Amino acid sequence: MEETLHYLLMANHLMFQKALLTEIKDTGLTSGQPKVLDYLRNHDGAVQKEIAAVCNIEPATLTSVLLGMENKNLIVRKMLDGNRRSLYVYLTKTGKTLAERVADEFAKIETNAFSGFTDQEKEMFIAFLTKVNNNMNREGDVTNDKN
Repeated sequence: MEETLHYLLMANHLMFQKALLTEIKDTGLTSGQPKVLDYLRNHDGAVQKEIAAVCNIEPATLTSVLLGMENKNLIVRKMLDGNRRSLYVYLTKTGKTLAERVADEFAKIETNAFSGFTDQEKEMFIAFLTKVNNNMNREGDVTNDKN
């Protein structure tokens, strides 16, 4: 099979996901929960809408992911100032501990993925992927072909 961008991105995503879920299988986390934990680790108290956008999860799907996390005592959702439209999501003590473990596992997988790369190659690779991501997100139109 020809090594196209779409194939390599999808294959690498699946391998990364599989490696992570294998390492954290004892936690009972589902596939959407690690990235939410990782985001909340550095943005505790985020609004659900923000989490959905940053984690590329549909709002309805995020509601389901968060419910599962709430049931596992990983997060709590709170209204601030009586604003029912904005629920803020906070990690519990258990959630913070698990978020640290997830971050450690992400770091191990990234170290493996970058095996044999120089520091400059790593920086360039991240810069290229960032540019691809920005191009794909530009104006919310993935078919946009502006330069």
